[in-house]
Amino acid sequence: MESRSLVPQSSNFQLPIAQMRSVFQPAEVERKLAQLPEHEHESLRTTYQRMLERGPQRFQVKPHGVPNMAELYEALPNFTEVLDDVKRHVALSQDSRDGLEVTPMLLLGPPGIGKTHFAKQLAELLGTGMSLVPMSSMTAGWLLSGASSQWKGARPGKVFEALVEGQYANPVIVVDEIDKASADAQYDPLGALYSLLEHDTAGAFVDEFAEVSIDASQVLWITTANDARGIPDPILNRMNVFEIEAPNLAQAREIARRLYQGIRRQHDWGQHFDEEPGDSLLDALAEVAPREMRRALMTGFGNARLDRRSQIQPDDLPRAAGQRLRMGFVQ
Repeated sequence: MESRSLVPQSSNFQLPIAQMRSVFQPAEVERKLAQLPEHEHESLRTTYQRMLERGPQRFQVKPHGVPNMAELYEALPNFTEVLDDVKRHVALSQDSRDGLEVTPMLLLGPPGIGKTHFAKQLAELLGTGMSLVPMSSMTAGWLLSGASSQWKGARPGKVFEALVEGQYANPVIVVDEIDKASADAQYDPLGALYSLLEHDTAGAFVDEFAEVSIDASQVLWITTANDARGIPDPILNRMNVFEIEAPNLAQAREIARRLYQGIRRQHDWGQHFDEEPGDSLLDALAEVAPREMRRALMTGFGNARLDRRSQIQPDDLPRAAGQRLRMGFVQ
């Protein structure tokens, strides 16, 4: 589908540039709408009318040049290999009219080490949106690709919603806990991914509800899993697999320090606390899974404030946090 320049290129590598890209053909939608019997399929009729009202043009954005990713490397020290891969893909698209293409990736590792947080940070870096699809709660493939309008309560799938209802032609779509997808003999939750993870076939993806072609070829796919054994080989073969380890002690302390500073900076009450956390606090937080650090810190800030102290002590953290969420370090 065609694209045209929207924002001229700039020498500032920190600013994203954008083109407008059509994610569907209005003529096809108009034809489908005209074929609907009167007073029937009202939900499908509303979907077609909504598509025509919004139009097919979406932003296709990418960083202008290779952005400075130093902060991401420091904030996500156990994702260095993945960040290196993203940087390579960004470098390929710089100084050209080509859109950013990133090979679908699987982040494989234990729970709580920041896989979903990484995806959010990547979406922010690239200047595009993000949609989260939690596969652990999905029992049928139609949640990704839509269900036939013949079924009661049918609706479009998550991919359709991200592209047609969203603002971007190249959103980051995170398929979270892909290894937790359950399937029965009739539905395969991963069935839609066989075509969506292939660039050529994704360009003419057909949602089963709307039954019109959608250009999903620019979607940036990130999947997460704890165990690759639950993922079919044909799906694995379509992705770059990165094994994410738990952060070591030094990395965990750095993650905690940056999170402390971020929370303090984002709140007006942060002015009541020291700019830097103490070493004993960082040691205690390093024993907590990265995704639980924020909750532990918020409790710590509250307890310290109640005691009118400007520094959080380890005893201010949830007492059971270290015992319940201790995850160990990579040596």
